[in-house]
Amino acid sequence: MRFLVKLALSVLVIVAASQIARKFPTLAGLIATMPLTGLVVLLWVYSDNPGNDELMFNYTHGALWGILPSILFYVAALVCFSKHLSLPIVLSVSFGVWLAGAFVHQWLLR
Repeated sequence: MRFLVKLALSVLVIVAASQIARKFPTLAGLIATMPLTGLVVLLWVYSDNPGNDELMFNYTHGALWGILPSILFYVAALVCFSKHLSLPIVLSVSFGVWLAGAFVHQWLLR
């Protein structure tokens, strides 16, 4: 039951952002990238591991530095969209850039 509540709330955030994007795409972008996702994950991690301050610290530390690969994803997408590339190419390039950044992220945090 707990898993289903987590799943429903997480899906609700994604669906809400995609619905808002129809009329207010920049607001939806803000909602999708705001700490809302991080807040939800912090709540789930804490509810599964109450009092584990080290786990909470490590998650927050990783999330903070994880912002950089995410920024790279969006920069790559903006560059690709400005060149009028197709969505599959934009997503492939952006994800590839993010993946490279994520590997560097994990390497640096070890």
